[in-house]
Amino acid sequence: MAESKYRRVLLKLSGESFASVDSGYGLDFETISKISAQIATVRELGVEIAVVVGGGNILRGSEAEKAGMDRASADYMGMLATVINALAMRDSLEQQGVPTRVQTAIWMQEIAEPFIRGRAMRHLEKGRCVIFAAGTGNPYFTTDTPAVLRALEVGAEAILMGKRVDGVYDRDPMKEDGAKLFDELTYMQVLELDLKVMDATAIALCKDYRLPIHVFNLLKEGNIERVVRGETIGTVVHE
Repeated sequence: MAESKYRRVLLKLSGESFASVDSGYGLDFETISKISAQIATVRELGVEIAVVVGGGNILRGSEAEKAGMDRASADYMGMLATVINALAMRDSLEQQGVPTRVQTAIWMQEIAEPFIRGRAMRHLEKGRCVIFAAGTGNPYFTTDTPAVLRALEVGAEAILMGKRVDGVYDRDPMKEDGAKLFDELTYMQVLELDLKVMDATAIALCKDYRLPIHVFNLLKEGNIERVVRGETIGTVVHE
């Protein structure tokens, strides 16, 4: 543990992290395997790691709503999409030799455990990776707020947000040239500048409980380990 800055962290993976870089949809098992290998390396440092997964590579509730679907129904479909991603990640982690449990906010005992805080913490203490899926089980939330809630519930010391860009920019670097990368930001700056790091509810929770957020490029091999070791990469949001 002397080599790592944190004892327990929560890794937030967007649905796009699971997708093909070209299409942005579906499951790219090679990419999932690379993410799993990074998690396995971090676990070898003695760091306890929980994961929250999104489902945007399969379905986004907000987009389905724009197409005319009832928002609550669309969000429930999105929650099920996160379970698909969680099962794919669990299988990949198990192949890396990482014992893993999936817990869901929606009861589906045949394929995953229900979310039980004490059980989740026990898994982490025993060196297992725990993947949280299905958000909070309630519609009208992104996966950002559940990520912060789960991090606080299990006592994580930081949230690690893996992206496909190097950190937080003042504008979309994939669409505009000259976008500025921030090394660090305060919670209030994120809200005032509307930087879309997380939704406003999630940022407010992090601010209230002083939970740091590290935003970094997940596709660069070894970056999860670098963040956990305390290296300065990407963007850190803190007080």
